[in-house]
Amino acid sequence: MNPSMSKPYSPPESAAAQPHSWLDDAQGFLVGTVLSSLGVALFNAGGLMTGGTAGIAFLLHYLTGVGVGLLFFIINLPFFLLAWRRLGGVFAAKSLTSVALMGLMVDVLPRVIEVSAIEPLYAAIAGGLLLGMGILAFIRHGSSLGGINILAVYLQQTRGIRAGKLQMVIDVAITIAAFIMLPPDRVLYSILGSVLLGGVLALNHKPGRYMGV
Repeated sequence: MNPSMSKPYSPPESAAAQPHSWLDDAQGFLVGTVLSSLGVALFNAGGLMTGGTAGIAFLLHYLTGVGVGLLFFIINLPFFLLAWRRLGGVFAAKSLTSVALMGLMVDVLPRVIEVSAIEPLYAAIAGGLLLGMGILAFIRHGSSLGGINILAVYLQQTRGIRAGKLQMVIDVAITIAAFIMLPPDRVLYSILGSVLLGGVLALNHKPGRYMGV
């Protein structure tokens, strides 16, 4: 047997990570926006709860009556300040762009696609996976969907806390709080969706895996 056949494959130096071009980032943002907005659409169609700052804004809206959009903006402000100071202006600017694209797509999506009926279990599974892959696409292009995601990326880079696991824990906690407004079965399905979302990030966004440049 050829000795070289038993050696594990190692990519040549030319295959080392190269900085993303603007075209690379553009397609990454497009993928992230489409997948994330579809995930949100499935969650909404299934009557489920989303996590992150959007989930917090949704809860506060029902408790205070203040508009979801205004609450979402206010809640995100300290996180973008954290991104600007600790993760750099480029990351903060990219994250603002991602949030704007996501908000626009979520608003436009009902005009181009309508989900008239969906089983909550499928909404939780497909929605959680789509959101996880969408957020992963943003992260791998030096961006995020703001809020909790920024905190998770920051703590992974500075403290070694896995972004996916932290995102999962926070999203599940936010979703559990939805017991005050959603039927118990919908909350449980929402928790499943949050776990799957965090699982995608935990398995694919960690040291030793492709992180993006």
